[in-house]
Amino acid sequence: MTSAEAPETSGNGDTKGTSVIVNAIAVLRSFTADEPLLGVTEIANRVGLHKSTVSRILATFEQEHLVERDPETRRFRLGLGLIAVAGPLLAELEERRVAYPVLRELAEQTGETSALMVWSGSDSMCVEQIASHHQIKHTTPLGARYNDALSASVQVFLAAESPDRVRTLLRSGAITYPGLDDTSLEAYLIRLGDVARRGWAVNYGESSLDEVGVAAPVYDHRGDIVAAVLIPAPRFRVSPDTLQSLAESCSAAAGRVTSRLGGASPQ
Repeated sequence: MTSAEAPETSGNGDTKGTSVIVNAIAVLRSFTADEPLLGVTEIANRVGLHKSTVSRILATFEQEHLVERDPETRRFRLGLGLIAVAGPLLAELEERRVAYPVLRELAEQTGETSALMVWSGSDSMCVEQIASHHQIKHTTPLGARYNDALSASVQVFLAAESPDRVRTLLRSGAITYPGLDDTSLEAYLIRLGDVARRGWAVNYGESSLDEVGVAAPVYDHRGDIVAAVLIPAPRFRVSPDTLQSLAESCSAAAGRVTSRLGGASPQ
């Protein structure tokens, strides 16, 4: 029995129903921006379920338009029905609505992609994006999640956490940091302190050699970080000399979103 398949029977009559829900969620989460098309066998291998179980789940999802089948490959992709499910949540995200015009201005000003990220407690998720007009660009698809400690937006959110909380997240693996040891962990905490003081974070090819990311925090009226503005860009277009300018533009945009939310940056 795999971790994805809970027992179907027990003294509690709800166990079978719970396991079905967990399995269905696992199937949905197997689709990613990098691999949007998956076959039954691929999904079964990823989530640790039998192919017949996956087929039944997919058949139900297809009826409800949560997944759809590619007519040529007969593989599955996420369906438009998920938008109807997620739509009410996205509509209620005030940060997303308020940030949109600022993100558009930022993308026009810098020529690079701009995005709005929110924090789930252990990863940074994209809820809005304006893509760069350049043919070569880096994008952050809606719903994409990042838990890399060196990601610019993750640094912004972790800079607001207590050192003990950061240590717990990194040591547990919830936030990934290659080659983590006591020395690198303490150095990372110092880095987060610099991020908090400076007001923006940088990932200069540390997570991906060909990508640069800069991010800055968005605050609510309590002075709490509720989102981050992110600029992901190809590294060849961002020299160390122009990095400062890009970061300042990102920070200014985050400040405008903060103001539009009625928020205030802590002194």
